[in-house]
Amino acid sequence: MRLSLSYWLTMDFAERISMFVTNPNNTVETSTVSRNATGRLLRRCVSGMVFAFLLAPAVSAQTMTFSTTNADYQIANVFSDVDLFDITVIIDAPLAAGNYVNPDIISVDYSVSGSLVAGTPSGFPAFALQRSMTGEEFYAQGSSLSFQISPAAVLSDGVQVAELIGNGVVLTYNAREVGNGRFHPALLELNANGTGRIQNSDNIVSENPLQQVNFGEEYINDLMFDPGNTTVIRGAVLSSPRGGGGAASWISMAVLLLLLALAAGSRPSGSRVTRQV
Repeated sequence: MRLSLSYWLTMDFAERISMFVTNPNNTVETSTVSRNATGRLLRRCVSGMVFAFLLAPAVSAQTMTFSTTNADYQIANVFSDVDLFDITVIIDAPLAAGNYVNPDIISVDYSVSGSLVAGTPSGFPAFALQRSMTGEEFYAQGSSLSFQISPAAVLSDGVQVAELIGNGVVLTYNAREVGNGRFHPALLELNANGTGRIQNSDNIVSENPLQQVNFGEEYINDLMFDPGNTTVIRGAVLSSPRGGGGAASWISMAVLLLLLALAAGSRPSGSRVTRQV
């Protein structure tokens, strides 16, 4: 018994297996016409998928970023001369009013450096600390972040310190580290009245044997700023091209390549082909 390819393609998997078991000598015939039609169909599928892939919009995720540098403040050295710092924290949430206590964080990048007076616990004459990490690493090492954005905040130009809720400290960035061998990770606190401080946090340098440094034993800097004109939080959009990349895009591309290969294999043939199934 001979079957046309077009009929074979309409059969489901169970029907094909059943036919093969009951009559293993079945064959499927394809002609030049059926091969040409199959090739045209495959090429149309490929064209449609390529067109849809190219028109697919980019995937975007809304985030907000806490960022500040020494350039935002007037700095008075209280203890040691550590007045260079730069902090950027990307928070995995859209910019909106609310109370943020250890929010989900995508990444943390910060640096702090300067010279130290003699006799600090570290004994260093100077240091330059640079850290880059994920939010999970940030919290796992003992760090924290907290602030509260007022419902009355105008978010279109970011969030100024005056738009944070509180009478005293309105933003705390504590890069405290436990057991990582570092003396100088920073604690930054901003007050509603336009004052603040950056100093070393109460870092535990090692746990066995216990070695720790108390707040400000390495450096202390007082900060002054205009609360209404010092922007510390901004909205952002992270975009990834064509469906976000990753596994979904690679699977789509694999399907496209497979269909291209099938289409290329469906070239017209001048002879009648019989395939044993």
